[in-house]
Formats: sequence, C-alpha cells, structure tokens
Amino acid sequence: MIELRTPAEIEQMRPAGRFVAEVLATLRDETKVGTNLLSIDKRAHDMIRKAGAESCYIDYHPSFGASPFGKVICTSINDAVLHGLPHDYVLRDGDLVSLDFAVSVDGWVADSAISFIVGTPREEDLQLIDTTQRALAAAIEASQTTNRIGDISAAVGAVAHAEGLTINTDFGGHGVGRTMHGDPHVPNEGKAGRGYPLRAGLVLALEPWFLQTTNEIYTDQDGWTLRSADGSRGAHCEHTVAMTDDGPIVLTDRSFLGVD
Repeated sequence: MIELRTPAEIEQMRPAGRFVAEVLATLRDETKVGTNLLSIDKRAHDMIRKAGAESCYIDYHPSFGASPFGKVICTSINDAVLHGLPHDYVLRDGDLVSLDFAVSVDGWVADSAISFIVGTPREEDLQLIDTTQRALAAAIEASQTTNRIGDISAAVGAVAHAEGLTINTDFGGHGVGRTMHGDPHVPNEGKAGRGYPLRAGLVLALEPWFLQTTNEIYTDQDGWTLRSADGSRGAHCEHTVAMTDDGPIVLTDRSFLGVD
C-alpha cells in the first residue's frame, strides 16, 4: 500500500534524515586505507546507541537474505554493489567503498547511501561514482508532483545510458516512512509519463546503482552481498526524498555539513 505523509509528518522525518546524513559523512571522513569493515559497523552501531536511534538492518530478514542481516550498515566493496555484509576485511589502496545506512528515529525511517574511493583513485571508478551521483540528482529533479514514477526512472536511465551503462532493475528505489521498504518500487529505468503519479506527501528512497560493464549480479556465499557477474566495480548513491507541491525535499541532504 502506498502511503502519503502530511506536512507535519514530513517535518517529523527530518531528524532521522539529518542523523543518517551525519553518520554517513562521519564514516566517509574516518574510512581510510587500513580501516576494517567491522570497525565501520561498530562505529555506526556506537553512533546509533548514542543517538537513541534504531537500526533498520540488524534484524532485517527479507526473502532474498539468507538470515537476519546482523549488522547495522551495508559495506559494499569494489565488485560488491548492494547489501554488502560487513566482515573481517581491511581496506586497500584504491578500493571503491559503498556505504548504505538506514535507521529509525522516533518511529520515522531515513535511508541513504554513498560511494567513494579510499587511497589512490582510478579514473574509471571516479567516473562511475560521478555518473551515479548525477543520476541521483536527475531523479531528485524529476520528483515533482506534476510527474509520475516513470519520470524518475527515465531520468536515472538517461544518465546511465549516456555513459554506455546497462541497468539492473531487480533492486531500486522504494517508499519509506514507518518502515524501511514500502510501496512503490522505483526502478532505475523506465518510461516517462508512466506509473504511479507523484503526489504531495509521497516519500521515496531514490537509489541509482550501476556496474561498470554488466547489469548481472549474483549473491555472495555470505547470503547477502550482491556482486557483479563479471567482477567489474559498482557504485551506489541514495537519498530519502519527500514530494511536496513546492518541489522535492531531500531529507538526507548532507550539504549542511559542508559535504556533498
């Protein structure tokens, strides 16, 4: 069921969005060559406890997960692009890191993701991250109450195809509110003018994710981490966005912290 939020409820969602933004900005600043993925998870867990927030991941067990996730943040590295289960891995020079984080604050959920390089970057990785960020910006720009879900999907797809990328639509954006995943599904490719109309009060987690040379993925032996079928690298960017008649509100915006 698709739920619409009142202006007052959207205001109540702001603290969750702000907290998610702060955590991701902190983790990106602290994550370096030599950082262990388990340390990232522990740091996020500590920040959740201090804030009195609630993890959306630790007990999460959907049909596509082998078991409850058991951690509080997704850490996807290099050829892993989604649902990366933190494990005993020390980051190396040039690793492409994607962090996906969702929490509930006072009963309201916010969800966001970032991708970045630790150490010496490769040009093709920077280009992939830039494309994913531009696709997210296009999705947000298309989040107008005069549009439909297909307009968001088409905007994301246009950015990807302009860079010669192919798109996997198995996982994409989704409704968010009292729970992390709700209706509607927002694929990263579609036809403009089609689908559910974007109405004031609709809150979506928009999340373009792309792989460099494929759109095929497989599930790692850990039962969670999704990796590219050909070993190419992936990038993932996400914001929680509320639709209003005055335009979209990015609830997980990090610009107030002086970062993108």
